[in-house]
Amino acid sequence: MRSILETFSNSYPNRDYLIEIVCPEFTSVCPKTGQPDFGTITFQYTPDNLCVELKSLKLYLQQFRNEGIFYENVTNRILDDMVQILSPRWMRIVASFTPRGGISTSITVEYTHDAG
Repeated sequence: MRSILETFSNSYPNRDYLIEIVCPEFTSVCPKTGQPDFGTITFQYTPDNLCVELKSLKLYLQQFRNEGIFYENVTNRILDDMVQILSPRWMRIVASFTPRGGISTSITVEYTHDAG
């Protein structure tokens, strides 16, 4: 799945700055019930040498539309894939899912580059 993600060179690799991407139409499938899950995925990251290309990110996220996967697993998988292709200085992903059965869930995962 991660092979669909594309990058481009960061024009300001010597500067720390924050990129925030909000994807309010994320969908996947509950592996227990088969019902669709809807959520907003928010990416925040400080790039190093690469930035993610947005169309490829959209296509990557759409691949989860028919996949049965728990909230925790999808959020961690997305972080792992993004770190693998970008090697950012820092990244946080927040996945906020719409309520189901009166319960709403948000998952936050974070990565910090080990400078050592």
